[in-house]
Amino acid sequence: MIELDGARVCVTGGARGIGRATVAELVGRGATVWIGDRDLAAAQEAAETLGAHAHHLDVTDENSFRDYLGAAAEHGPIDMLVNNAGIQLMGRFVDQDLAALQRELAINLGAVLTGTHLVLPGMIRRGRGHIVNVSSMAGKITTPGIATYCASKYGVVALSRALRAELAGTGVTMTTILPAATRTDLTAGVRLRLQPTLEPETVAAAITESAAHGRGEVTVPRCLAPMGLLEELVPESLMWQLKRFVGGADYGAYDPAERQAYLDRTRSS
Repeated sequence: MIELDGARVCVTGGARGIGRATVAELVGRGATVWIGDRDLAAAQEAAETLGAHAHHLDVTDENSFRDYLGAAAEHGPIDMLVNNAGIQLMGRFVDQDLAALQRELAINLGAVLTGTHLVLPGMIRRGRGHIVNVSSMAGKITTPGIATYCASKYGVVALSRALRAELAGTGVTMTTILPAATRTDLTAGVRLRLQPTLEPETVAAAITESAAHGRGEVTVPRCLAPMGLLEELVPESLMWQLKRFVGGADYGAYDPAERQAYLDRTRSS
């Protein structure tokens, strides 16, 4: 757990959506924040608007990650890392491009592993530090049409849980954030029907508050916390009927036209 006033914080994927809202929240609490994003122009615009620093970051490239963290560390030890960068591809697993699915895993899970591995040694030496890994309720509840996304977010939950056991007694804390569907570009065109939806600022507040309490897992909203247990305990056929009720007959479906701009940007970056 750390005090945010005066803290040095790195936020990956910080140019848009949950990342940008988190940067705003952190700066508002007195932290000095480095935005890491592949879209440097968007990161620079966000940094100028919010009062943060911008740096190019390809989270799938170890050297790029080292450069980003190194730039922040020039101003002092990194107190907090928010592993937020992520993408979501949609459609039947068998119909999707294999290279694109592997890239989705590399961004959503591989980058969490890389960033965490790079900052932990220094935090452990100092006996303090906080890492936030942004997962999703998809890390607890499977959804057709986003199989690889679910796998990556399940992986973030499992990695974080195992690491927390290793970090016991070191003074370093790690929180996994599991938000419901959030109104960002990532969910553009997704048919959510009865599913609860959030604003990025709500998730950002949960991320920021974790620096003070250091709890292991935080579901946003908290009322969804039992859903992961239901996924494991309720028979699969019955759970599928419940999901169909919540999501409708086209559960896991989306509007390709509404989603195209997001897909074009993720591919170009």
